[in-house]
Amino acid sequence: MNFFRSSGKNRFNEVQKAFEKCEDIVYRTFPQLDITLIYFDHLVEKLDLDRDVIRPLNQVTKNDLQGLFKQSQFERTQNAAETIESILNGKVAVFHGDDTYVVNAYGPASRAVVESETESVITGPHDAFTENLNTNLALIRRRVKSSKLKTIKLSVGEITKTSVYICYIEGIANDGLVQELIKRVKNIETDGIFEGNMFVQFIDEHPHSVFPQFITSERTDVIASKLIAGKIAGLVEGSPSAFTAPTNFFEFFSSPDDYYQRWMLGTALRLLRFIAFIITITFTAFYVSVTTFHYEMIPQALLLNLAESRSKVPFPPLYEALLMELTIELLREAGARLPSKIGQTIGIVGGIVIGQAAVQAGLTSNILIIAVASSAIASFVIPSYIMSASIRLIRFGLIVLAGNFGNWGLMFGIALIVIHLCGLTNLGTSYLTPVAPMNANDWKDTFVRFPFSLLVKRPSQVKTPNKRRMK
Repeated sequence: MNFFRSSGKNRFNEVQKAFEKCEDIVYRTFPQLDITLIYFDHLVEKLDLDRDVIRPLNQVTKNDLQGLFKQSQFERTQNAAETIESILNGKVAVFHGDDTYVVNAYGPASRAVVESETESVITGPHDAFTENLNTNLALIRRRVKSSKLKTIKLSVGEITKTSVYICYIEGIANDGLVQELIKRVKNIETDGIFEGNMFVQFIDEHPHSVFPQFITSERTDVIASKLIAGKIAGLVEGSPSAFTAPTNFFEFFSSPDDYYQRWMLGTALRLLRFIAFIITITFTAFYVSVTTFHYEMIPQALLLNLAESRSKVPFPPLYEALLMELTIELLREAGARLPSKIGQTIGIVGGIVIGQAAVQAGLTSNILIIAVASSAIASFVIPSYIMSASIRLIRFGLIVLAGNFGNWGLMFGIALIVIHLCGLTNLGTSYLTPVAPMNANDWKDTFVRFPFSLLVKRPSQVKTPNKRRMK
């Protein structure tokens, strides 16, 4: 590399030293032009590399190089550190004498835009985010065609240098909340972040809470609707999901289907989810409480069947319930980890076979099987997988309290959950908005879904300067 003068050669040597033992890096020279290219072959798009760099260099003479470098695709870098970062971001470094330029040819292989498997809907759009950050931004821009949609790019992770985009609509989102979120992102100190659900745990106000405090979604229409409502969205490089803030507890029970169907049907489905929430956390615990301490609450006709069913069971109701709940969770986890066709078979056949065998062996009563199965089915009704998993964990705590203290223990556990929810905040806003603090106007789109003609104001939680969404 004797064609480098002092400072240019030093910069080239620094870059070369930084990528020692990186056998996937490419060095390509043009001796007639005194030019060397450095790039990662698997991070660049071959067509862009050929069109913007290789072909122009093959067609230019040494005397015309300065004219070529004045073209817009060539960006001059000031030091070796900037050049190294550019190469890692998929750019091509062009070394010529004392000058170093980079050309953006980023284009690694990425997954196509397909339907979300975790947030399927019956009606509405089916496109979902991918792991490509630029694709995700394009999907949002395609739905929010406004120059007021602003994006702020940040970098997180000392080693991974993961790109994070904070998106909001100027004039609708609260500037104070935007700045608070940006501040939290900048304060993250970690070696690396690889996924959006991992990222939000670094900016939680209550990291030890079992409840998720940020809505994460793979659906582009959900994120676009949250932005228009005055919320702030975040996109993380390498993650197929985006997050929004501020968030409240009741948002996790809302589904896009609520808005794509008639308002009465949307309201009925939303109420059904809240009923499912009550069933999944209390049904098994109530069974344990009643069969252990409160037989007088059971109707006489059912009491005889229950006594007969439990006569062969050697365990107290508490251990019996914990055993079956643990079995259900094992089946659920096995079904999720196996290939889809095998997983479905394991879940259905395994549940039927184990349940029937457990009753015949006298390990459990058939009524408990019904209670556990109903609780498990009810947990699937909740649209958010993260919230559903949190609720399943809470269920075990309530079962233990009910088995030791009866209905008093069950009510004490529920009271602890409510108190805990009241103490949670998200970006400084109450997690139980609009119930605490009370805002009757927001109830139009919380437990029920009113017609669009009546949803004229944005949620109070976002503290937007533009409260009306309909003129």
